Amino acid sequence: MQPYQVLILVAAYFAVLILISYFTGRGGSNAEFFKANKQAPWYLVAFGMIGASLSGITFISIPGTVESDSFSYFQVVLGYTAGYAVIGQVLLPLYYKMNLTSIYTYLESRFGNSSYKTGASFFLLSRVVGASFRLFLVANVLQLIVFDAMGVPYYVTVSITILLIWLYTFKSGIKTIIWTDTLQTFFMLLALGITIYFISNDLGFSLNNLMGYLAESEHSKMFFFDDWKSKDHFVKQFLSGAFIAIVMTGLDQDMMQKNLTCRTLKDAQKNMFWFTIVLVFVNFLFLTLGVLLTDYAEINGITEVRDDLFPAIATSGDLGLGVAIFFILGLIAAAYSSADSALTSLTTSFSIDILDIEKRYDEKKQVRIRKQIHVAISVLLILVMLAFKYAIADKSVINKLFQFAGYTYGPLLGLYAFGLFTKWKIKDKLVPVIAIAAPVLSYIISINSLKWFGFEFGFFILILNGLLTFLGLILVRRKHH
Repeated sequence: MQPYQVLILVAAYFAVLILISYFTGRGGSNAEFFKANKQAPWYLVAFGMIGASLSGITFISIPGTVESDSFSYFQVVLGYTAGYAVIGQVLLPLYYKMNLTSIYTYLESRFGNSSYKTGASFFLLSRVVGASFRLFLVANVLQLIVFDAMGVPYYVTVSITILLIWLYTFKSGIKTIIWTDTLQTFFMLLALGITIYFISNDLGFSLNNLMGYLAESEHSKMFFFDDWKSKDHFVKQFLSGAFIAIVMTGLDQDMMQKNLTCRTLKDAQKNMFWFTIVLVFVNFLFLTLGVLLTDYAEINGITEVRDDLFPAIATSGDLGLGVAIFFILGLIAAAYSSADSALTSLTTSFSIDILDIEKRYDEKKQVRIRKQIHVAISVLLILVMLAFKYAIADKSVINKLFQFAGYTYGPLLGLYAFGLFTKWKIKDKLVPVIAIAAPVLSYIISINSLKWFGFEFGFFILILNGLLTFLGLILVRRKHH
């Protein structure tokens, strides 16, 4: 594909999103921006959440891992189902009962102001790093295939990208996003389906024989029970998946804000149930695509591996222009469906949790402050993405940064577990100390774990981190009720 063709595609795509925003965003009130007036149809929320939870990292990375890790990632996905069940049965009833706009308000009613601000701050930190990182990956692909050829510098690409996201979310936030995410999920799944279809054809078998083809592949091994020390062991992967789902969906304002737009608790639970089923199926298809891409690369002498595999094959033109077009549409959709909701949830959390605008100002002033914060967070995302590009050129450091988000969710896990499963009160002022000490201790244990225990933590670090936070909270509990 020529750079100008890609540019036309991106421009047309954003034009559609801005059009959707125009039709959904007539009011612009805070109730619309934060909660979509609690009028969102659950099936739309469920479908759109698939796109938001599958970001550009999934789109590019999961197919790329099959060559080295087979289907081991599916063990994590099965763990997600257990985590989502906990969200549907334990967390959602709590959030609906308390009628929350920001889920971190729970921490204030349970423990006090310091716990509340600590929880919200950890979310803000995780989301800024996570959202910038996801966008950074996709902006890099677009920079390589389009903007370098046109002589457009990276900082311009990034600034325009964020400006466009700001444009279609600034008026009605989450109300618009429920509709744009539905469209973006559709494009992503379309790209996935079309690529599987064309590669199957090229490899010389029809979709009817796909399951047979998978069963015979050396790359489709799914369950690993042999070596309990390995990071691929089923129990480790399954438990990690369950906890990752609980913290990165259930304790994450970004994902829960969508759930809280449903009319009733029943609707929100229905949404979680169907979202879980579809997500398992979609992840299975991404892994299937990984097997096909790996075999295709082997036959055609393509040397790219991991994250470069899917982009290299899709944009080479060998599978036809259609695959290239849908790949780029899918990639943009994957990137922006997670970025737009991040921008909205960061604005919500900062407005409500850090600045307390609902308690301190009238409706008119709340809207004005929310709009200013929305702009400020857009600028912050641009700055963080530029830091990734220019200050941290070393790829391995970037991988560590992504693991870093795992460390920031641990304290949230510990705080919520303590709040839900014990009756103790705590010395609220000491919570920030524990929330900082737990990730630091986890990091020290993690880098020495092979030497000390002959054991690799991998995703397990989240559980260790949550446990250390929980133990810390026991130490600072109040002796008398």
